[in-house]
Amino acid sequence: MKITNARVNITCPGRNFVTLKIETEKGLYGIGDATLNGRELAVASYLSDHVIPCLIGRDAQRIEDIWQYLYRGSYWRGGPVTMSAISAVDTALWDIKAKAANMPLYQLLGGKSRDGIMVYGHANGRDIEESCAAAEKFLSLGYKAVRVQSGVPGLETIYGVSKDKMFYEPATKGLPVEQVWSSAKYLNHIPALFETIRERLGYEFHLLHDVHHRLTPIEAGQLGKAVEPYRLFWLEDPVPAENQESLRLIRQHTTTPLAIGEIFNTIWDCKTLIENHLIDYIRTTIVHAGGITHLRRIADFASLYHVRTGCHGATDLSPVCLGASLHLNLAIPNFGIHEYMRHTKETDEVFPHDYYFENGALYLGDKPGHGVDLDEEKAAHYPYNPAYLPVNRLEDGTMWNW
Repeated sequence: MKITNARVNITCPGRNFVTLKIETEKGLYGIGDATLNGRELAVASYLSDHVIPCLIGRDAQRIEDIWQYLYRGSYWRGGPVTMSAISAVDTALWDIKAKAANMPLYQLLGGKSRDGIMVYGHANGRDIEESCAAAEKFLSLGYKAVRVQSGVPGLETIYGVSKDKMFYEPATKGLPVEQVWSSAKYLNHIPALFETIRERLGYEFHLLHDVHHRLTPIEAGQLGKAVEPYRLFWLEDPVPAENQESLRLIRQHTTTPLAIGEIFNTIWDCKTLIENHLIDYIRTTIVHAGGITHLRRIADFASLYHVRTGCHGATDLSPVCLGASLHLNLAIPNFGIHEYMRHTKETDEVFPHDYYFENGALYLGDKPGHGVDLDEEKAAHYPYNPAYLPVNRLEDGTMWNW
């Protein structure tokens, strides 16, 4: 089944998405997500200028060989741009293969290991009271797991807190917004947030929190220890992961489960953390870690060390990525949880899909392929609009991690 054509679509139904469409001589086509928040055009160029010309005429059924060709065949391996491009190709090819078999994708991955995919929502507020109310709202919608973020006294802005409580989007139009951070103020405030949440809402749901790479290892250890009584499902991205030995120091000070990896691109980024039991959940995602082929490899490796998946699922991943990720996580044995930030109505119209939310989980239909399509006519109504993620500075002006 030869590839006859491939093209990149860039659309902005509220935020920017990059989508690859691969067409074959049999009339079947596949869709893959190539979105890299704030660097969308870099991936689009990589696909159009370097990858697509190499795909034309190749057998769409040789997914593994094409993956290796694009990874090993490039002297400049890895990195978010390359791996996002490879992911788009890989996801589109799996979509084609499942359509050719007239099966939903999860059937080709071994069939269901569970009925649905437990997801967590994002509750946030300007203060503890507002965050509690937001968490209660998510529980009323049927969620069994909720990530809770809160504003911090003395800090004007903070990651994870937004005006729109259902469609959080940190990227802003124009040049990057500069925000101010204080670890001391944050550490003084956050334990009180979880104490209040548990006192008011109880322990019958999973409670998660994202540090967003803001702390030093010893600070993260202190936080993990302080929140142990509130039984967090996980503490996400406590430190930057470049020095992976940092997680060992955190492990020595707390039993709070740790999750990391949404910005990882290959199994090599995950290797040390997994094989040394330094994390409990790996958060790599299909769109940034080489597609279904490579993320499955990461999940299989993680399963040897009792590490479960907790895939990134923010709104900077299109419904194409979310749909494909659900199929993979439905099949693998070591699924843990999946992030679910609801897309806007406009995005859902551009990307029609057959997954749906019910009683705290996402469920898949039986449509052949990964079940997500691209309405190119509607996408054309939303031209690309440059946007950047914020940057972070300490109170004295020093650049810090966002």
